Amino acid sequence: MTTLNRSAPTLDACKRRRTALLALCLAGFVIQLDVTIVNVALPTIQHDLHAATGTLEWIISGYALGLAALIPSMGALGDRLGHRPVLLAGLVVFGLCSVGAALAPSSTVLTGARIGQGIGGAAILALTLAVLTDTYPPEQRGHAIGWWAATGGVGFGAGPIVGGLLLSVSGWSTIFWVNVPIVLVTIGLILLTVPGAAPPSDHRPLDIPGVVLASVGLASVTFALITASDVPWEPVRTLVPLIVGSLVFVAFVQWQRHAGEPLVPRAVRGNSVFISACAIYFLSYVAFSGTLYYVTLMFQNLLGWSALRTGLSWLLMNVPFLVAAQTAGKLSQRFTPRAIVTTGCAAGALGVTALSTWSPTTPFVVAGIGYLVAGIGFGLLVPGITHVAMHDVPGPVAGAASAMLNSSRQLGTAVGLALVGAIGAAATQHSWDTSRYGQTQTASGPIATGNLHGVPSQMQAAARNAFEIGYHVALWICIAGLLIAVLLSLHAFKQRTASTGTARAKAPSL
Repeated sequence: MTTLNRSAPTLDACKRRRTALLALCLAGFVIQLDVTIVNVALPTIQHDLHAATGTLEWIISGYALGLAALIPSMGALGDRLGHRPVLLAGLVVFGLCSVGAALAPSSTVLTGARIGQGIGGAAILALTLAVLTDTYPPEQRGHAIGWWAATGGVGFGAGPIVGGLLLSVSGWSTIFWVNVPIVLVTIGLILLTVPGAAPPSDHRPLDIPGVVLASVGLASVTFALITASDVPWEPVRTLVPLIVGSLVFVAFVQWQRHAGEPLVPRAVRGNSVFISACAIYFLSYVAFSGTLYYVTLMFQNLLGWSALRTGLSWLLMNVPFLVAAQTAGKLSQRFTPRAIVTTGCAAGALGVTALSTWSPTTPFVVAGIGYLVAGIGFGLLVPGITHVAMHDVPGPVAGAASAMLNSSRQLGTAVGLALVGAIGAAATQHSWDTSRYGQTQTASGPIATGNLHGVPSQMQAAARNAFEIGYHVALWICIAGLLIAVLLSLHAFKQRTASTGTARAKAPSL
């Protein structure tokens, strides 16, 4: 892709860059919005479409599966066919499948449309960062990535709020119709502002065996982890696909070492800073998704909050996230990636620590402080880690690098929901087993998720205590993940400390 004029940019060039950034931010926003907006509509969808519980779960999970399985392949296609056309194709597929979801006459059709949304979303997630890298010179990317990360985070947090508001005035189909105007505006802005005449950046033949192995491995592992959140480690539905996916990943790694033109370019695979950034991204999203999952269970199930009220409480995290993400872009001109990322991980750990101490008898201000500090931490971390990961990636392999980075985030989200959920449920079960009722009745799924409506009144106190213990243990796991990320950041980015500060101090503003 041709980078816009990087030497003494004109006013028109600056406007074009900013408009292109707006389009890329909208693309990131709508993808993250659809991760959470559907949750609040599930009861209505179940009633209107007569959906079974298992099908209902896959209306959520099918989207995540399509995203995780195809991101690497879409990145490779973008490098070979051009970042812009593959990004536009992803937006078209996502928009059409949103229409299909809105018009779905049955839960089966809706699930298929959600998988299609994930496939289109995989191309969008894989290529937005690559197009941003094409559009902005290195010294200006920090601020641009800050905006991109902030709007994506806002989309994730806004899902329950937007969904709740739409459902209060209309039916469930509106949560899919809302995507259509966003997609149309995004496509129009990209056509106007992102150069389209550049040749493909990577002329290598596509590694078909690598594509198949990566897609099958990611799909199998993601399927197992998603299923484990509902049926903890059932042999057929969780352990078998997890083992198969792991074996396929081993075969993929071996193939990449010997393939003449591997799916993951050697320039990316050999970049230790990039690989460390992917690991930190993975750990941070294990913690982020696990924390939001359990905090949501605490508020909605145990305390009986509505989805809208819970979503509105996320504003205490979303607003500081947005502010901190923009601050991170400016701080990148003065401080090293090591300082920004490490501070973000540490602040995230502090925020989750505050949330881990919360219980129904604790003043909400404690949770508010946790939201605030965690929002600041993740607001610094996400653009910081994205900037350092993409900083030294050569243009011809930017699509593959962007895809790997986003795959680590999606896999972290799936692992966070499954692993943290399973550990929390196990802690709840252990606490219940040691109570006076543990010998006569097992801790059912509702107790593990804090939904105590069907629990006999004499067991309510024990069930509440068991869930609270599971909640605390789950959030301690999230804290541990962020602390490991702190140590990894201190070690992995050590060599960049002295070499980047001067350059950033002279970087021009956006």
